[in-house]
Amino acid sequence: MAIALGVLRQHLHPSSWARFLFGPASRGDYAAPVVHTHDDFEQASETDLAGFEVETDAHGHRYAVRREDLPKEQV
Repeated sequence: MAIALGVLRQHLHPSSWARFLFGPASRGDYAAPVVHTHDDFEQASETDLAGFEVETDAHGHRYAVRREDLPKEQV
């Protein structure tokens, strides 16, 4: 038994050890459609992000600017 564990210890990757000890991961039904629900946190994040505009400078770098900080003609 000790020899078998020594051989396994040398040849198994740590993730393989997890599979050996706990079994394969439960994957669920692959054919089932993905249901995406909007929770309160996601709604709050979308509301916060709606206040930003994405700008691109001359070098192609992209950054976010608050809409209230933009000149009136850009809003």
